[in-house]
Amino acid sequence: MTVHDPLIAAASRTRSAIPDDAAMLRAAADLTRELSTARAAIYWPDMLASAFVGYAALAGAIMTASSSLMLASGLVAMLALYRAASFIHELTHIRKGALPGFRFGWNLIVGIPLMIPSFMYEEVHTQHHARSRYGTANDPEYLPLALMKPWSLPLFILVASLAPIGLILRFGLLTPLSLIVPPLRRKVVAEFSALSINPAYRRRAPEGEFARQWAWQEAGASLFALALVGSVFVFGWKPLLTYMAVHSGMTVINQLRTLVAHLWENEGDAMTVTAQYLDSVNVPPPSPFAEIWAPVGLRYHALHHLLPSVPYHALGEAHRRLVATLASDSPYHQGNYPGMWPLVGKIARSTMVKR
Repeated sequence: MTVHDPLIAAASRTRSAIPDDAAMLRAAADLTRELSTARAAIYWPDMLASAFVGYAALAGAIMTASSSLMLASGLVAMLALYRAASFIHELTHIRKGALPGFRFGWNLIVGIPLMIPSFMYEEVHTQHHARSRYGTANDPEYLPLALMKPWSLPLFILVASLAPIGLILRFGLLTPLSLIVPPLRRKVVAEFSALSINPAYRRRAPEGEFARQWAWQEAGASLFALALVGSVFVFGWKPLLTYMAVHSGMTVINQLRTLVAHLWENEGDAMTVTAQYLDSVNVPPPSPFAEIWAPVGLRYHALHHLLPSVPYHALGEAHRRLVATLASDSPYHQGNYPGMWPLVGKIARSTMVKR
């Protein structure tokens, strides 16, 4: 069900004025109490199968001499590794001790080989969910894209396509150099250690157990980046360029998904939970391709902002319960959209409005 309230649309530039809807928040909590357990029997096979298919297809793309097979294998690798990489989002929300070994396993199998170790997202993404930070200048994952200039959207995607180059430089060059140049180290930690879209965001140096996790993950990613560059002298350019092409495609898909995860209409004020929900997006069934471009529960991004502790495999059931229970005039129905491209068009049109 998709409903768009003109009053909400008119208030898009002042979303902080939208009050919380008590009925929706209460239903979200009451109807999903038993859905908050992360099931290892789902997480591990899903992640491992995605990674296996992705790396097998990547190897096929590297080894084949056929252009058509290389493109087909590269596409499979891109989509499978994108799904495997998307578990980084789940890692930021999994309760401590809920999935023993999963963080370590994911980093070893996916995070380090893709140069996106989980420290780049942990203790960053949770700030995006803080009521006092969401949509403000202190939110690492928010920019008012719908209120910016039209050229900002293609630039937003172009930057993502350069991610593998940036990550090789980050881990292969800056990590070793920063270990011997303290001022550079402080800059690397503050400015180049977060998967964020807000260029003004600065993160604090890690402490305690998280600092130890950061250290081994960064060391692993650094060694992998150096090995990746060094592979050119052993195997030639094709493996490196194929890896970079697959990685770039994967990151572009994720950036497109990020572009339509929110409406990006807040101008910087703190927002209620309901306002955050209405600035976020669900693309529920029957949308046929959302599970591909928004995998691991990311198609329910608005619902996730209501229930950040519900694991990805339970979000579909939570959505069905809320749709069946809440009245047709509930704000919950206003967060559901039919697909990616109508949302891209909506945001693009908003950038063209003179303000």
